[in-house]
Amino acid sequence: MSIYLDGHSTTPLAPEALEAMSPWWHAQAGNPHSPHLAGMLAAQAVENARSELASLVGSDPQELIFTSGATEANNIAIRGTALAALEGGIDRREIVVSAIEHKSVLSSAHSLRSAGFRIIEAPVTENGVIDILALERMVGDRTLLVSVMAVNNEVGSIQPLADIVRIARAAGALVHVDAAQGIGKVPFDCVDFDFASLSSHKMYGPMGIGALFVSSAAHVRPLPVLFGGSQEAGIRPGTVPTPLVVGFGAAARVSRSRLGTDATHSRTLSALFLEELRSRQVQFIENIPEPSRAPGSLSLRFPGNDAMSIIARAGDRIAISEGSACTSGKITASHVLLQMGLTEEQASETVRLYFSRYNTEADATEAALVLSQIVGR
Repeated sequence: MSIYLDGHSTTPLAPEALEAMSPWWHAQAGNPHSPHLAGMLAAQAVENARSELASLVGSDPQELIFTSGATEANNIAIRGTALAALEGGIDRREIVVSAIEHKSVLSSAHSLRSAGFRIIEAPVTENGVIDILALERMVGDRTLLVSVMAVNNEVGSIQPLADIVRIARAAGALVHVDAAQGIGKVPFDCVDFDFASLSSHKMYGPMGIGALFVSSAAHVRPLPVLFGGSQEAGIRPGTVPTPLVVGFGAAARVSRSRLGTDATHSRTLSALFLEELRSRQVQFIENIPEPSRAPGSLSLRFPGNDAMSIIARAGDRIAISEGSACTSGKITASHVLLQMGLTEEQASETVRLYFSRYNTEADATEAALVLSQIVGR
């Protein structure tokens, strides 16, 4: 079995989450929106999980709306807020996003151009951090929403959210944070934001479940982007998947108790891995310096080596990701790396790794050994 270091895409499922989910698949399978006993028990389990998640992100439980994942949460936060502003007669038609956002943010925002919105992409520095001076020039009295991720999903760069909030608030703009890659890895508190998108499978929970934080103090409440029932405060229709929500809550509970421990563990393993590469005289470049990235996250360029070839040759021993993306069957350079100033060739030489809670020192050493046998020294 290969060593799993693809935590940018998904982290391993926590045993506690798996155990918590188990009875809700069969013995206690009830629709949480039904009035019978099984339904009421399921509803209570959902609310308990909502409270666990709220404790992790510093919100009121009723400010959390369960979704199918962070992609759907991003769509609701951006499209739903824009549509609510149109319906409410709010005369702000600009949305500012960073140029390295997840495609679900960029695509959601750009889809609103047909509705009369202007989408402004703020540049980032070579370290993958939003250019604050440029952002200040871009946010003004026409800005409805500023949307910036907490931690980049490809390179792990941590964004200066306090400065971003300060700039948005001074202009009277709403703030949305895509926190999918941040919760469970770095401290995160929703209190300063209007909206925040959360993901379960990025923090050791099950796939297929996420949440959107909607502040009770936000002066615009998103409209639903899907239509059906009135579940989840009328923002997200559809039957809530009790087992997935329970697993999400269990993962949140564990992450809250292990946040500092996990960060130290991941940081130690990534440092060991890099030292092992150096000791084997492997040539590499860190795209993001250690102080600017989430613990355990690495974006490495191996000059003269094609990332896809590295991944293919290492695939039966270590699972890692590349710095490119497949769009319509065509491999293209990562927009994140290009916005950071890398060339297409340099982007094609980049791989990304994440050392998670469940990796060991032996994993770090073995991964360095495998890569040293593949890439040029």
